[in-house]
Amino acid sequence: MAKLDQKKGEAPRAWQRMLSGRRLNILDPSPLDIEIEDIAHGLARVARWNGQTLGTLPFNVAHHSVIVEDICVQLKPGWPVKWRLAALLHDAPEYVIGDVISPFKAALGAKYKQVERGLERAVHVRFGLPADLPEAIEKNIKRADRACAFFEACQIAGFEDAEARRIFSAPRGISPVRIEALDAEASQALYLERFEKLYREHAKTLS
Repeated sequence: MAKLDQKKGEAPRAWQRMLSGRRLNILDPSPLDIEIEDIAHGLARVARWNGQTLGTLPFNVAHHSVIVEDICVQLKPGWPVKWRLAALLHDAPEYVIGDVISPFKAALGAKYKQVERGLERAVHVRFGLPADLPEAIEKNIKRADRACAFFEACQIAGFEDAEARRIFSAPRGISPVRIEALDAEASQALYLERFEKLYREHAKTLS
């Protein structure tokens, strides 16, 4: 395989060009290079479960994120809009690095987590959220994330109920969610619509 043409001593390219025209440095991301349109476009084309799901359409991360935000509202009625926005954006780094399943994340170790956290912090700052969320907020979002994963596992990812309960725990305090995959364009529109609604309200608190 031919080697990439690279000047001697030059560091490997660490940025990705987005459709918006932004060049996002994956290892040192600037909030100024993050656009919600890029996030929505990317997440709507990233498959959950490495694509190992039933049906003709992959279940994508954009749709998953909207459902997680819905579950957060069930768990915490009246939750401040900034935390609902954080829930919608909880998987935003995956528009750059993809959806890596948990066992592989563990194998990749601290370096992967460092890159993921750097992207997450840049996204938060870009949209007026704390770079690092309070622990209680992160826990609630994670609880909603695992609840959504449970419903996905049982309905579209081939898990038996008992296995899903053992790995993800059965959700409590929320209504069951029906998982039905949408195509990329519909998921992207749904994600952007939810973002605009939440960010519009959140922006009022920033002025």
